[in-house]
Amino acid sequence: MRVAVAPSRREGDRRGETSRWSVLALLCFSLLLIAVDATVLHIAVPALTAALEPSSVELLWIIDAYSLVVAPLLLTFGTLGDRHGRKRLVLAGYLVFGVASAAAAFAPTPLALISARVLLGVGGAMIMPATLSIIRQVFTDRRERALALGVWSAVAAAGAAVGPVIGGLLVEHFWWGAVFLINVPILLVLLPAAARLLPECRPRDPKPWDAPSALLSVLGILALAFGLKEAGSGHPAGIAAFVCGAGLLVWFVRRQRRLPFPLLDLELFRRRAFSVGVAAVLLTVFALVGLELMLAQYLQLVLGDSPLGAAVRMLPLMVAAISGGLAGARLLRWFGLRATMSGGLTLTTLSLIPPLTWGTEGHPLVLALCFVGIGFGIQVTLLAASDTIMSSAPEERAGGAAAIEETAYELGAGLGVAILGTVTTLVYAPSLAQISGVSPALMDEARQSLAAAAHVAREVGGDTGTALLDAARVAFVSGLHTTILVSLLLLAGTAAAVALLVPRDRRDDAD
Repeated sequence: MRVAVAPSRREGDRRGETSRWSVLALLCFSLLLIAVDATVLHIAVPALTAALEPSSVELLWIIDAYSLVVAPLLLTFGTLGDRHGRKRLVLAGYLVFGVASAAAAFAPTPLALISARVLLGVGGAMIMPATLSIIRQVFTDRRERALALGVWSAVAAAGAAVGPVIGGLLVEHFWWGAVFLINVPILLVLLPAAARLLPECRPRDPKPWDAPSALLSVLGILALAFGLKEAGSGHPAGIAAFVCGAGLLVWFVRRQRRLPFPLLDLELFRRRAFSVGVAAVLLTVFALVGLELMLAQYLQLVLGDSPLGAAVRMLPLMVAAISGGLAGARLLRWFGLRATMSGGLTLTTLSLIPPLTWGTEGHPLVLALCFVGIGFGIQVTLLAASDTIMSSAPEERAGGAAAIEETAYELGAGLGVAILGTVTTLVYAPSLAQISGVSPALMDEARQSLAAAAHVAREVGGDTGTALLDAARVAFVSGLHTTILVSLLLLAGTAAAVALLVPRDRRDDAD
């Protein structure tokens, strides 16, 4: 496929190596913004719950609406960028993300906040695939690209891990909406910088972009995600959505096989390492993102940390994740794909064993060591998967490959929050027995979530309120233990699958 490079790209080539790393820096700032936004809300959940008083269902939608909207749109925007230009898509994404951030900051109701989070997802989906595909475009040497992806991965980890720290600082000194409003001035700086620095690369004769395929993928993934999210309730609407989503995705795949220029190149999945990489991203993120949210609530509502204190306790995870991202490229060269990915998953799995014994009293040193193992292991795993996925795709399909990876990530994040959150609730609610002196109606409210129980305990007050809160904390820890066990088993299974299915040589990705 012949590619026409716009003047900005030719100018970038003349600037040489400095230009490539400047572009990487800008892309990393863009990714940092998106990654922070994905987790900054976790620490703000108790403050947000007190201000807007969402139901337990509304709270889950506030948290994971972003991921569940991003996931079905990534493939659409990733392939659109491949055909019509990635730079213009990034610039448009900045505008959408900025407007949505302002709307979220001043949302007066849970429904308004959910709507703003949906719009944030649209903006994020426009930006995210382009960051990876532009890296694939400007770093043509595989060794350089592995290093660039290591930096990109470290920034993603830093953003996701520093999000709670930023959230803690902002909630401590301002109001919960500040966790969104902070995006606006940053975007005002990024927008002109991206317009000047980012290269543009468009096909000389772009292939047709199949709108029906895009619609099928969006509706199919959205319906499937909604169905899985509602699986715990057994509601007929959730079952119907799951069946409908699965049918739409089957239709989508069959359509791709018939089209001369498909939206998604299914041939990529014939490469074993590519397929395993995508599966590893999906399952790993599923296991850990939902768990991270539960741990943030554990630190604040069980151990009694302030938002800032909880964020500081999670700093070891951030530092270890950054280290894992930076060390990952070297580990890949030394040990190969199979050993690096399975080793990262094994380290993460082992780091989840001590939390199975945690109660209502904290153990700071053990907690910090576990966070180090989780952060380093998971980031090494994700970097190895990302390098494999992007190296398997030709340049003209880089946006599509990036979109597949990001779709796996966001779908895993959204489903992890929804399903693991449901698992925690299913154990927590029946574990919270009736407390003498508390009405059945208030007990039903307390069983919605630990945050709701804390609110009811404040209303009741006295020894009865204290007894209710203590019982709720014990019940939440039981739910947390179950969630950790599910995550541990899933990660162990993924590590075993990688060890069995991935070739020893990381370059043997065409099997």
